[in-house]
Amino acid sequence: MSESRHNITDLLKKSYFWDIAVTPGKPVSERLVVERTFNFGTVAEVALVMNYYGREEVERILLNLNYLDPRTLNFVARFFDRPKSDFKCYTRKQLTVQHWDY
Repeated sequence: MSESRHNITDLLKKSYFWDIAVTPGKPVSERLVVERTFNFGTVAEVALVMNYYGREEVERILLNLNYLDPRTLNFVARFFDRPKSDFKCYTRKQLTVQHWDY
């Protein structure tokens, strides 16, 4: 992986990575970048991440995430033309017992 591949976080808002120390030259997990950008980013930032990592890699990451908020899940399911049941976060939510649900 080239050194320039680690500069995607320089192009995104620092507030997306509030819980980690983002330093130049230190790579940030692809999974974290994709998750935070799709959950909190703009359409332009989503397009930037898609161009940076490639459509197939972004789709693979999104399919295997443990959590996506409901709006983001609807967006990515329609964007990638996949049923929600293909996403790990959807099946995990369905398997989790909801308390006080009568």
